[in-house]
Amino acid sequence: MSNVIRKTSLILIGVIAGIMLSLNFSAIAKKENIETIHPLPIEELRTFAQVFGRIKSDYVESVEDKKLITEAINGMLVGLDPHSSYLDKDEYKELQIGTQGEFGGLGIQVTMEDGVVKVISPIEDTPAFRAGIKTGDLIVKLDDTVVKGMTLNDAIKLMRGKPKTSIKITIVREGETEPLIFNLVRDIIKIQSVKSKMLEPGYAYIRITQFQEQTGENLAQAIRTLFGENKGEMKGLILDLRNDPGGLLNGAVAVSAAFLPENALVVYTEGRSPDAKMKLHANPEFYLRGPDKDYLKGLPSAAKTVPMITLVNGGSASASEIVAGALQDHKRSIVMGSQTFGKGSVQTILPLGNNTAIKLTTARYYTPNGQSIQAQGITPDILDEADNGDDQRLRESDLNRHLSNGKKTEKKVTSETEKTEKTESKPENDKKDKKNKKNKDTKNSAPLEFGSEEDQLLKQAMNYFKGITSSPPEPSDESDS
Repeated sequence: MSNVIRKTSLILIGVIAGIMLSLNFSAIAKKENIETIHPLPIEELRTFAQVFGRIKSDYVESVEDKKLITEAINGMLVGLDPHSSYLDKDEYKELQIGTQGEFGGLGIQVTMEDGVVKVISPIEDTPAFRAGIKTGDLIVKLDDTVVKGMTLNDAIKLMRGKPKTSIKITIVREGETEPLIFNLVRDIIKIQSVKSKMLEPGYAYIRITQFQEQTGENLAQAIRTLFGENKGEMKGLILDLRNDPGGLLNGAVAVSAAFLPENALVVYTEGRSPDAKMKLHANPEFYLRGPDKDYLKGLPSAAKTVPMITLVNGGSASASEIVAGALQDHKRSIVMGSQTFGKGSVQTILPLGNNTAIKLTTARYYTPNGQSIQAQGITPDILDEADNGDDQRLRESDLNRHLSNGKKTEKKVTSETEKTEKTESKPENDKKDKKNKKNKDTKNSAPLEFGSEEDQLLKQAMNYFKGITSSPPEPSDESDS
C-alpha cells in the first residue's frame, strides 16, 4: 500500500507542478524580476499528494479525482480572505448574470462566518428584504439542511432556484432566545440600479442600489430628467448610497465622473503586480466599455456644482465607498450617515478555461487623498442623528480572515455610540436593558424604505440644506501614519 501511495505522490507532484506552470507562471515572470519568483514548494506538494493518495485508498467511500482537486482549489482560495473563491461553470455564469441586474433567488448579500452563513445586507425590493431579514442574521438551516460544514457557494446554490419555488430559512438573531423561521418564495431578482425623484422644488434625490453595467447610463438619464423637471435653480441634490453593496468598478467611476471635474482622480489601487496598480480618473477612458458613446457628455453643467449630500451607512460597501470617498476628498459633497462597511479590496475574475474562473483579491482601493478603504470604510462628515442601531451592523473588519488595511497598524472602527458608552459611567444593566429594548422594538418592524417620509436621515439632510442644522466641523489636518 505504501508503494502505491508513494507512486501516486510522485505522479501528483508532477501533475500539480505542470498545472502551476501552465497557470501563467511565465506571464508572472515577465511582470516581476525573475529573481523574486520562488521555486515550487516540493515538500508541501509531496504532503498534498500523500493526503490525496490516502483519501483515494482509505476514505470510507470512493471519491472522484475531480471532486478532490476542486475542493483543494476551493480551500486554497477560501483560506485567503472572505472574497476570494473558485467559480465553477454555474457560479461563473451566475456572476455574469448578476452584474446585468437580474437573477433568480432571495435577494441577500451573504458571507461565511464560523461555519454558518451571515447576512451582510438584504437587497431592496426582494423577498428577503420584504420578509424582514436583517444584517447580521445567521442562517443555520436551509429547508432541512444544516448549513454548518457547507461552503458558501453550496449554500448560495441552495438559496437560488426557480422563481415561485419556496424555501424555509432558519435564522439565529442576536437578542432572540429562539431561532426565527422565514418561509420565502424565490423570485426574479431584478434590481433597479438607479431611482430618482424631486423631493420638492429645487431639491433632487437619487438613490443607487447597486453598481451594474447600465448604472452610469441610468444615472445620466436621471440627472437629465430631474434637472429638466425643475423649473428654477437646483438648490441641492442628495445621492443615497445606503445599503448599496457595490458592484462594477467602472460604474463607480461613471457615477463619480457625473459630479466631479473632468480628469479628477476617483480612486487608485495598489497590489503586487503592475496590472494591480491603477489610477482611475473622471473621464470616458475609465468608465466606458469599448467604443460606446459617452453617455455623460452634455449633462447639465449644474450637475457638477449643485450642493450635494451623500448618504451612507454600514451597508455601503465597495463601489459605493469609492464614490463617497472621491466626492468627500474633492470636497464635492458632504457625506452624512454612519461608518461604511469597509470593503476596499479589488477582486479580479481570472478565467481558467472550461467556463470556470477564480475570483482573486489582487489589490486595495485608496481614495484620492490616499486613505485605504479596506477594513476601515469612509467616515461621514456628519453622523446620523437617529438611533437606528447601525453601530451593531456587521462590517468588513468583523469578518474572519479579512484583509488588513494595508497600514502598519489597522485602526479599529469605533462607532459614536460605543464612544459615548465608554465615556459615560452607566451601569452595565442599563446598557443591556437599552440593547434589549432596541432589539424588541426592531424585531418585527418593517424595513425602512429609503427616500420615504419615514426616512429620518433624509430629513436630516434636507434640514442641513435649509440651514436648520449646524454646519459640519472643520476638517482635521491629522492623518493616519
